[in-house]
Amino acid sequence: MRRMTGKGGDEERCGGGGVGRRGESGGAGVDLDVEGSGEASEETTQSLPLPPSPMEIRRSPHFLTLVAVLLTVFAVHGGYCFYLPGVSPADFNVGDPLPVKVNKLTSTKTQLPYAYYSLPFCPPDTIVDSAENLGEVLRGDRIENSPYVFKMKEPHMCTILCKKSLDKKIAEEFKEKIQDEYRVNMLDQENVTLYQHGYHIGLEGQYPNGGRDGRYFINNHLSFVVKYHDDLQADTARIVGFEVKPFSVKHSYQGEWNGPQTRLSTCDPHANRLVVNSDNPQEVDDKQEIIFTYDVQFKESDVKWASRWDTYLLMTDDQIHWFSIVNSLMIVLFLSGMVAMIMLRTLYHDISKYNQLETQEEAQEETGWKLVHGDVFRPPTNSDLLCVYVGTGVQFFGMILVTVIFAVLGFLSPSNRGGLMTAMLLLWVFMGLFAGYSSARLYRMFKGTEWKKITLMTSFMFPGIVFVIFFILNALIWGEKSSGAVPFTTMFALVLLWFGISVPLVFVGSYVGFKKPSVEDPVKTNKIPRQIPEQAWYMNPVFSILIGGILPFGAVFIELFFILTSIWLHQFYYIFGFLFIVFFILIITCAEITIVLCYFQLCSEDYLWWWRAYLTSGSSALYLFLYATFYFFTKLNITKVVSGALYFGYMLIASYAFFVLTGTIGFYACFWFTRLIYSSVKID
Repeated sequence: MRRMTGKGGDEERCGGGGVGRRGESGGAGVDLDVEGSGEASEETTQSLPLPPSPMEIRRSPHFLTLVAVLLTVFAVHGGYCFYLPGVSPADFNVGDPLPVKVNKLTSTKTQLPYAYYSLPFCPPDTIVDSAENLGEVLRGDRIENSPYVFKMKEPHMCTILCKKSLDKKIAEEFKEKIQDEYRVNMLDQENVTLYQHGYHIGLEGQYPNGGRDGRYFINNHLSFVVKYHDDLQADTARIVGFEVKPFSVKHSYQGEWNGPQTRLSTCDPHANRLVVNSDNPQEVDDKQEIIFTYDVQFKESDVKWASRWDTYLLMTDDQIHWFSIVNSLMIVLFLSGMVAMIMLRTLYHDISKYNQLETQEEAQEETGWKLVHGDVFRPPTNSDLLCVYVGTGVQFFGMILVTVIFAVLGFLSPSNRGGLMTAMLLLWVFMGLFAGYSSARLYRMFKGTEWKKITLMTSFMFPGIVFVIFFILNALIWGEKSSGAVPFTTMFALVLLWFGISVPLVFVGSYVGFKKPSVEDPVKTNKIPRQIPEQAWYMNPVFSILIGGILPFGAVFIELFFILTSIWLHQFYYIFGFLFIVFFILIITCAEITIVLCYFQLCSEDYLWWWRAYLTSGSSALYLFLYATFYFFTKLNITKVVSGALYFGYMLIASYAFFVLTGTIGFYACFWFTRLIYSSVKID
């Protein structure tokens, strides 16, 4: 069984309830259950996210972190009902229309979405495209109306949509999509809802009574079941479930073809002949006739609207996430202990020295990092580039932090398809203010004067590299005629956001940052650089940088598995509470491993710490890309060259962004650490 769900409007919360979220897309109100039969049978179960009920929130792993926020909300609202935008219940009377819309065809084998009507399915009289937000377009959503007609509590059986006669070309198109395991994604309700998993177009196999393999069968009959809960006071009903079972049936009829009024001999409610299996499937081949039909039934349910997802939201893998967090916390505790020992030991010997209590051995032991005080704040080589990458990392950090916080608190409603991606893009654009400020402040500290040059590099380097990769990948998608290709108008909108908002904000931030007084170094820098002694093998820059990236990656790799699964296997990542905790652990891990290795480097009288601090934690991106490569060969079934190029192209962008994020965290941690320890010693 393939169980999927959608949404239904704005959710009402009375006197309490949570605002946590368990996914980006999907929603509430309808529940799609796709079950194949005969050759089309498939036994799996998946759940899409829904706005949780109060019972769900009490089970949520991040409930305790929201208690303070919820208490504040309750105090403000004083016990009155309130609505979360986009998730309120929709009430229906008998006979009210329930619009059914179709979305893209998707496949985990090719990762290339296609518009529903790219295949010759039965179209409505006029195909109408639904308006999509920026995030939906970037995800390849193409939402259109369908010929399916639903009316509340009005069942009908064996309704004929149309008859299609296949030629060789159309048959090959269907066969190709069936072979690549494409699924149909459908939407229901006035506020449309994405069913990310969908049902298979058809399947490859043989007839039930035997025969040769390699035949292709299409699911041409859909049996819908709409479940509702009656509101006795308002005499209306709310949809709490929406199921569909696809069948492959070779329909037949007697006499002349009369369109939808034709009486079928294989599906006739008057003769009590209904489709219940796929024993006589419809083959896809040249000169075949395919008749598309569907049933609609309505069933009353005891499940209330607020509890419609209770059955599906029980987490079966929460122990894995808790294990990941406990494992990461062990790493954090180990690193925290080392940092605490370094800080206490350093400060203890400093105080002892000034009190003339240290021994000769202790003095000799600690001279390493103290001896380089005149060079430790010497500007590094390629300092301009370092400023640019630090500013970009601040921009990324702000975007991720705000996005995760809003997702945990539920403001990014999963019923808003593409909302998460849209929010991240807009946050990236507006965080350009902080990127410009950070890069200019660091550049000013390095005694730089050409702040406009740094501003331009901050504005264009990272976005430019990403845009070039994205443009090449988009051209490949265009070549495959996939709906996932970003249209020219959307590409223009992205460029407009970049040049019209992000770049000016970077300039504003740079201007403010450069005009502020320069950050003073705690010690003076010598005019002549000190010679760095020969280093031990384990202090080799390449070795220490590669070692430094292991622990930050180890803190997040289990959660990374679920994120990759949600992206490339079309499942849903719905545990933003866990993600927030893991992100917090990642920050601490990056900071502490960089501080530890930076301290060892300074103790060996190597003062070239600027770039090494950035690269130490940033090298975790290399392990991320290597893990993505491992995931590609072990978990995915991608065979097409273009699909593989898309995977590695997008994972290269993700790894690059992860490098900038973690590198900036490590750099600022080391920057704070060096300023702290050198400001605590008295230099003659």
